[in-house]
Amino acid sequence: MRPSIAAFLTAVGMACTATADVAHPSIEEIRAAAATTRPLSPVSNVKGLAFDRFLQVWLENIDYSAAAGDNNQKWLASQGITLTNFWAVTHPSEPNYCASAGGDTFGMDNDDFIRIPANVSTIADLFDTKKISWGEYQEHLPYPGYQGFNYSNQETYANDYVRKHNPLILFDSVTEDKHRLRQIKNFTEFYNDLHNKRLPQYAFVTPNMTNDGHDTNITFAAEWERKWMSSLLNNTYFMKDTLVLLTFDETHTYPKPNRIFSILLGGAVPEHLKGTEDDTFYTHYSTIASLSANWGLPSLGRWDCGANIFQLVAEKTGYVNYDVDTTNLYLNETTPGPLSTNYYSEYTPEWPIPATSEKCSAGHGILKQVQNTYGHLEPTYNYTSPFPYDTKSGYNVDVTATRKTN
Repeated sequence: MRPSIAAFLTAVGMACTATADVAHPSIEEIRAAAATTRPLSPVSNVKGLAFDRFLQVWLENIDYSAAAGDNNQKWLASQGITLTNFWAVTHPSEPNYCASAGGDTFGMDNDDFIRIPANVSTIADLFDTKKISWGEYQEHLPYPGYQGFNYSNQETYANDYVRKHNPLILFDSVTEDKHRLRQIKNFTEFYNDLHNKRLPQYAFVTPNMTNDGHDTNITFAAEWERKWMSSLLNNTYFMKDTLVLLTFDETHTYPKPNRIFSILLGGAVPEHLKGTEDDTFYTHYSTIASLSANWGLPSLGRWDCGANIFQLVAEKTGYVNYDVDTTNLYLNETTPGPLSTNYYSEYTPEWPIPATSEKCSAGHGILKQVQNTYGHLEPTYNYTSPFPYDTKSGYNVDVTATRKTN
């Protein structure tokens, strides 16, 4: 008989102490917390090589062709650089969000209530090495740092905020720190921070389940996104040296290659590149690598280590990206890991060990706390690869990569 997921996760060391009231607090508990929990908006001004502020907005579950064919997405693309070869890293939604913050999916193949133990580092730890301010803006989050599984529209009880679309809330290294928790806020706080000129240098933006296209479609979501972005593109404070990534978590049609329509825009995009295309191979891990290269930050030592860097950043560092032959690339599922529900009782996947001694594509080595925690162990995978692969299971072993040529 298969053990319960809670028993399995406890067996591999996951922090599974969350009780039902943490996952599903009552409306009275939510209202009480909302009345007393104040948001935190730290600011900083660390100069980057290609941008000084980075903001990413994710929409949901749209195939590349559907997004590329939408008129509002076409208009947004005309304002920046279309990334024609950007890939999600798995299915379903939650592991992609996890990957964007932790550099790995840890075998996650579900949208469950997940807590990742505090000895797993995130981008928040990278930013802290240079005191770079960061925040998340989650539409209709009921109060800063809310950890519940979801929060429904209180008038219609339709899907609204969901935990699975909130990257940093998955990590105990964030949720066990009361200051970090208060940096995960809702859209009201975004507009307050914008008005008061207190936006962080890094922000992850998640619209609600209607506006992100999950419960609607690309037409609705793209119209929302264009309207939301248009006012920001005319805001001098917001635009100054800002790079915005508009992308999707994954494709809608799982059997299709997991390539997602993505755009870079903002004041950091040179004028001559607006309306152009970049066919460099990127994944969600490339975002972490690009942030590290831009601000001189270390790597998490996971799949961000060898990931290609956004070309406008790579050109500032002299790094040469890889051309990846995607003919045999398969990024529609993950390798086995401790967060997988597709396992057999006699097989208990271990937490993957990150690299600790590599230089990585960003060129600044591995985060010290990762070295201190895992330095005596051999890494599970070859994290210097620009794409995830695993020789043991045969995952993506037929994919090849060569350095780009001018």
